[in-house]
Amino acid sequence: MAGGFELGLNELLSFEPGGGLIHFAGQRAVLMDPVALGLLRKELIDLLGMTAARGIFTRLGYAHGWRTAEALKAAVPWPDESVWRRAGGRLHTLQGQVRVERVERRPDDDTPEPFAEAQWRDSYEAEQHLLHLGQADQPVCWSLTGFASGYMSYVNGKPIYGTEVRCVGKGDAACHFIGRPAEEWSTECTEVLRFYETQCMEGVLAQVTDALKQAERKLRAKRQSLARAGVNEDPAGMVARSEAMQRVLNLARRAAKVDSTVLVTGESGVGKERVARLIHDESSRAHKAFVAVNCAAVTESLLESELFGHARGAFTGATHDRPGLFEAAHGGTLFLDEVGEVPPAMQAKLLRVLQEREVRRVGENTSRKVDVRLVAATNRELAEEVRLGRFRQDLYYRLRVIELKIPPLRQRRDDILPLARLLLAEASERLGRKVAALSPEAADQLLRYDWPGNVRELGNAVERAVALCEGQRVERDDLPEEVRAAPPSLVPTGNPRRLEDMEKEYILAVLAQNGGNRARTAEQLDIGVATLYRKLKQYGHPEAAH
Repeated sequence: MAGGFELGLNELLSFEPGGGLIHFAGQRAVLMDPVALGLLRKELIDLLGMTAARGIFTRLGYAHGWRTAEALKAAVPWPDESVWRRAGGRLHTLQGQVRVERVERRPDDDTPEPFAEAQWRDSYEAEQHLLHLGQADQPVCWSLTGFASGYMSYVNGKPIYGTEVRCVGKGDAACHFIGRPAEEWSTECTEVLRFYETQCMEGVLAQVTDALKQAERKLRAKRQSLARAGVNEDPAGMVARSEAMQRVLNLARRAAKVDSTVLVTGESGVGKERVARLIHDESSRAHKAFVAVNCAAVTESLLESELFGHARGAFTGATHDRPGLFEAAHGGTLFLDEVGEVPPAMQAKLLRVLQEREVRRVGENTSRKVDVRLVAATNRELAEEVRLGRFRQDLYYRLRVIELKIPPLRQRRDDILPLARLLLAEASERLGRKVAALSPEAADQLLRYDWPGNVRELGNAVERAVALCEGQRVERDDLPEEVRAAPPSLVPTGNPRRLEDMEKEYILAVLAQNGGNRARTAEQLDIGVATLYRKLKQYGHPEAAH
């Protein structure tokens, strides 16, 4: 320091002989374990997100720097006020937060010199962020930056705001800090300044509050519509009256309690993603993201970038660094739908991520740790795909640590009407229609149909009926043609019916399914056309008149 003055701990730090009190520059101080601060950082990021946590630590550091400058002005016999103004970096070092080094500018460097500039080594914040959260894609020395800004703002009598242009926490060799008066910051750097404002935190909390209020309104409206439709819903929003589906949901809830990889199999439309969401919602990861991707909907050339991310310039159109879905799901659950469509080259890379628990962005040489629970789904028979050499056996076994097989809707007919009533209530709410029930004839017809598209097809059929029906309940004629044409089930329900009534109903249903074509109907029923004609005449059916 100037004039041979060297600020040291012996001038600043004092201890009470009996213990319990420590004073730094005449003010009470406490010793804090950096790991505890690192854990606090992780908790705040998990709870509030990166933006809000950065704002909190930045303003905490700012207040610390301001208070330190204020206390030192009276506590130390400064030979010159300019020494006090420049002492912030030395105090950073004495407090064990970071080692501050002067930046030596090159003679050929003609860029404007900032108001303040320093290089930081051994940052405790970068160390703790890497320890608890891994490498970041932005600077992480938030409280150190805030401390420097607060100290300079007090000693200069005007706002001085700083930021890191390089940071060890995001992979740089050293941390590099610059500070400028508020009015000298260019417009492209104003994003940095918002972390010094209380609106940063208030904005995040306002968004969270609005989201919660909106979710509560939707939940209340849904409950009201379900009550009007007489639907008693499972707490997770699932319908499982059939024993087969109850077994699936029971196993899903047990799987949610552990972090093992889950493979959900079943035909298209049976509700594989709903089961995956149930696993996430009832797991310890429920407060973090649930990220879903349909592997069949992404081209092979883009799938790697979509899952793992890419670096700027990695390929044509990669204009900026972009994290992948594995990073987006960090701490939460990643759902890979139609995983059987993943091409062989990507299967090997996916297996590596599952084994190493780290991803490498396209165009980068460094790996990033990820903490993700993977749930995969497919409508293919993966065991057969393995036998045919189209799916890696090691990846298959890695995915099916726990396997959930969802039966098709035709094998759980006890679920059809409860599902239809639930979908009816949801469609009525969504379309703004006051449709509250299914007529007995419509309900009977839903039970007759085989539902090759499963729950998805049932949902589409119910929505169509809600949109087209003219009264307050869905009638048989409101259903899609293929559903109306479904022949009756031969399994008796309720009171037994007369054989001739069942024969009549079946013949008419097959005729309707064939669009009135008598020759084809007779062939399918294995009776003569004349016999069919006689029966239709007996029934008084208009086809008998042709």
